[in-house]
Amino acid sequence: MFLPAQHIRHLVSYLLERLAQNVQYYDLRGKYIGIVAAIGFPLYYYVWHDLYPQPYENLTLRLIGSALFTPLIFSAYWPSWAVRFKAVYWNVAILYGLPFFFTFMLLMNGGSAVWVQSLLVAIFVMVLVLNAISLLLHFLAGVGLAWLTYVAISTEASFQLVQNAGFLMAKDAAITVQTWYFLPIVFFAILIGVATNFSTEIAQKERERAILDAAGSIAHELRTPLLGISAGAAGVKAHLPALLHAYRLAQENKLDISPIRTAHLNAMEEVMSRIEMEARYANTMVDMLIVSARGARAQGRVETCAINRCIEQAMQRYPFATGERQLVDWRPGADFMFRGSELQVVHVLFNLMKNALRHLQQAGKGQISIRTEASAYWGTLIFRDTGTGVPPDILPHIFTRFYTTQTVHEEWGAGIGLAFCKEAMKSMGGNIRCRSDVGEYTEFVITFPITDLGGHQ
Repeated sequence: MFLPAQHIRHLVSYLLERLAQNVQYYDLRGKYIGIVAAIGFPLYYYVWHDLYPQPYENLTLRLIGSALFTPLIFSAYWPSWAVRFKAVYWNVAILYGLPFFFTFMLLMNGGSAVWVQSLLVAIFVMVLVLNAISLLLHFLAGVGLAWLTYVAISTEASFQLVQNAGFLMAKDAAITVQTWYFLPIVFFAILIGVATNFSTEIAQKERERAILDAAGSIAHELRTPLLGISAGAAGVKAHLPALLHAYRLAQENKLDISPIRTAHLNAMEEVMSRIEMEARYANTMVDMLIVSARGARAQGRVETCAINRCIEQAMQRYPFATGERQLVDWRPGADFMFRGSELQVVHVLFNLMKNALRHLQQAGKGQISIRTEASAYWGTLIFRDTGTGVPPDILPHIFTRFYTTQTVHEEWGAGIGLAFCKEAMKSMGGNIRCRSDVGEYTEFVITFPITDLGGHQ
């Protein structure tokens, strides 16, 4: 029974996302892995070819491995167009340098003890640098490619494979039945590695959840005084004009009152509005933090929503500072219906709006545009700002919760808001992607599975 196309797309998207996350490990320690690999590949040719000769060695394969890892040492100097492919390059380098190379050498050396041990070391390194899903995918792909390469270059093995309808005869093949003893050891190592990584990821998620719970608790504690400040400011604002009018009348009638400078009088007429606006903005940020801390799946009941209403709600509720609303270009466009939570979508837009306005301020230029599109099965919301843009080395990580680099924290916050956006869209069966050009624009493309078209433009 075949999976529905939508489920296949989600599965492929999930696997690609997990593979892309591996570049985080490269950012933290890939330079040193690159140095070890670039030197180790040719060095161990000398070890296994001259010092302790093995039945098979291949300098060409080792030089390819060394050449593949050398650019990773200098990735800090890659041009911006190349940085976009760092995740792909890292995964290819790991695939070639670990499961493919070591499995192929094991096969070519007849399953010798030296290469069984070497493959286990390679698996250990994979456990360190790959997440659980990627570890399994790399191992299966690497072993499969190594076996196909071995069969392709082994004339005798290939002949026997064809002659026996897919079954390799042990008598004349390079690998005998007895050499396959290493398989249980290797598969056990892989299973232990996958289980270990799953345990590590679970522990990491628990730590993240504890941090988010603490943030949510702090936000709750802040909400009460902020509401008090807001209510107090609104009360003073309501009665302040009468008090100022009374002061001016007292001045005109030369009553004995303490003088107040004219500049201060004029400022008092505006200060309550500013306090009220700042309190409203802080309350909105607290709400966003609480929603993010609770997690997308716990927010709001699932209902049929209209995208234009979600955008309208976000525009009405967002606490724009003076002049900020004029920077946003949105007119109701293609409407579509989807199953999800209006609250989640509003908070997704809040997070995007907050980041965009900050980057417009940093750039000292630009505007924000919001538009919608609809097809037969998918609705799309495109949120674009023409501010500072996102550097290509940061772009793959902006949806990663608590991703730690100084630049990310300074310009994109603590890594909670956009991670919530990703989680929220996945919980509704949709997705969010980002593309950017530094100094030109940042564009978020948000897709929703359509349940019914709104029927108007």
